[in-house]
Amino acid sequence: MAKTDAPARAPQPTVKSHLAYTLLSGLVLMVLYTLLRVALLVYNREGIGATPASTFVEAFANGLRFDLRLVVYILIPLLLSLFSARMMAARGVFRFWLTLVASLTAFFGLMEMDFYREFHQRLNGLVFQYVKEDPKTVLSMIWYGYPVVRYLLAWALVTWLLSLVFKGVDRVTRPRGGFNVASADNRAVAPLYKRAVVFLLCLVVAVIAARGTLRQGPPLRWGDAYTTDSNFANTLGLNGTLTLIAAAKSRMSEDRDNIWKATLPQAEAQQVVRDMLLTANDKLIDPEKAAVRRDFTPPPANTLPIKNVVVILMESFAGHSVGALGDESNITPYFDKLSQEGLLFDRFFSNGTHTHQGMFATMACFPNLPGFEYLMQTPEGSHKLSGLPQLLSARKYDDVYVYNGDFAWDNQSGFFSNQGMTNFIGRNDFVNPVFSDPTWGVSDQDMFDRGAEELKAREAKGKPFYALLQTLSNHTPYALPANLPVERVTGHGTLDEHLTAMRYSDWALGQFFEKAKKEPYYKDTLFVVVGDHGFGNNEQITEMDLGRFNVPMLMIAPGLQDKFGKRSSIVGTQIDIVPTIMGRLGGDTVHQCWGRDLLNLPAGDEGFGVIKPSGSEQTVALVTGNRILIEPKEMEPKVYSYELGTKPHAELMPNAPDVTELRKKLDSFLQTATKSLLDNTAGVKDAKPQ
Repeated sequence: MAKTDAPARAPQPTVKSHLAYTLLSGLVLMVLYTLLRVALLVYNREGIGATPASTFVEAFANGLRFDLRLVVYILIPLLLSLFSARMMAARGVFRFWLTLVASLTAFFGLMEMDFYREFHQRLNGLVFQYVKEDPKTVLSMIWYGYPVVRYLLAWALVTWLLSLVFKGVDRVTRPRGGFNVASADNRAVAPLYKRAVVFLLCLVVAVIAARGTLRQGPPLRWGDAYTTDSNFANTLGLNGTLTLIAAAKSRMSEDRDNIWKATLPQAEAQQVVRDMLLTANDKLIDPEKAAVRRDFTPPPANTLPIKNVVVILMESFAGHSVGALGDESNITPYFDKLSQEGLLFDRFFSNGTHTHQGMFATMACFPNLPGFEYLMQTPEGSHKLSGLPQLLSARKYDDVYVYNGDFAWDNQSGFFSNQGMTNFIGRNDFVNPVFSDPTWGVSDQDMFDRGAEELKAREAKGKPFYALLQTLSNHTPYALPANLPVERVTGHGTLDEHLTAMRYSDWALGQFFEKAKKEPYYKDTLFVVVGDHGFGNNEQITEMDLGRFNVPMLMIAPGLQDKFGKRSSIVGTQIDIVPTIMGRLGGDTVHQCWGRDLLNLPAGDEGFGVIKPSGSEQTVALVTGNRILIEPKEMEPKVYSYELGTKPHAELMPNAPDVTELRKKLDSFLQTATKSLLDNTAGVKDAKPQ
């Protein structure tokens, strides 16, 4: 009787087939990330301008290094499986893992196209900040502001295609007949010591690839992508998933790694800051306890016959689109007309690039610091700061804060209540508004109408008052009334909708002033109109996107032009607003603002400003005169000369003779302000012991 042949054994995984599978899977991921970078470039092609193609070739070459770093991390499970035949044979698990991760990173890539268009940054800590906020509002903003359905369909299609591709990679790299996971036997593959040698070789290659560089010292850093003269190209070279991971690590760190670390002896840093901020009109008090607490007495000749103060914080009111600052598109005709009635600062900057930073800088005169970009939501935000609410409440001023939206956003009501404000008018306080959108609230038209009513009511009480009026219509999703009172903007590509909303906000501002001028309080009031921040356009002239920082600051008051003229090119930021207001009101004021009275500076003083973008990045800058020093974390600072206006331009100054001095000023300012905040000594008085 013939013997029955033993059943054929399924082919076992081999080191060769597994390496082929790993390498080919890595190649698929590299192609995916390159395609996502191409999509980001095409979607934001308006930023290309006159940049030559060779620059973007260099950017893509830089991007390969960052992409390879991410790919290595993703392939770690496949490399570790070399020690087990059973794991090498588990191709189904690997296909699931690779498809899942690739799909997730593709989702980030799709999300990043609009994120970059809005912020001129790759994915960063802003993502987590928005997730942390009111989910209903955030989801509404995303739903109404972006083509969510199209993105989800595209993501689903990409995920399906990726699953097919990884299935194909599996098919072409396995022996005929497939694997039998249950019977996979280490004895059937290369000996363990041989696989260990292969693993060690792979590990060496992986470590080099993950480092992204052969140099001694730190591995590949974001600054290594900045090798060209185009900021768009440089940013393009980064990998959005990696920047998001870095932001997550920073946000989840219990050590608050993003807080500015001291680099100078504290006494030295403090003295530098005092030299920067104190003038002949300031007398330092409590020098042993507080960094820059002082008694400020402005010269009587530079005060104004006013008693009321109205601050108008304009959402996304970017200087590059303001006619009075050189734009020729007629976006802000009402503001342009108002600028002829007051004093316009044309080198003015927001301290940050988000509304909350503009709020606490403008009203609490405290800077936007690394690690405290969301100060109003942190425990340190409960500290008593030296802002307009504190200073004018001490003078028995009435107050009102009128806002289109919900005060719960960014903890506005909690923060400003703690600082001294008492009256809040938000979205739920408007009856029969002209327009209300489901995301943010009522229109700017409604906000200004209510603001005019509130000011008139406070004048009737006979007390001096201060007010904060804050707009919101010029924010994604740019929801505007159906019967728009202004002509829609065209011819600016992707910015058309944004600029239309800006033109509408400008119109609403003009209507408010027409009403205010008819009221008796107008002749007794100082009006301050300032943007909370700007927005990016196609002219990003330095790594620090000045288009998102430069905002107009206009002051209107009786006698203001007679004393100070129509225009000033002194550099200032939002933290200078409160001291400048107090300088017009006159009288002795004890404060600890981190800015100065811009209209009482020494002769020849060009002013300065410390600015920082939103997100977890520790990039900071010092603007002084027509120059800017940019200091990224762990990178050497750069000095540029810059020009704003109709033809924004910046030129790198590689051998600036005072770069060391400028850096010392910047570092001292950040170090001292951070210590003051952490020590709770940033207010007018010492904090009470807990």
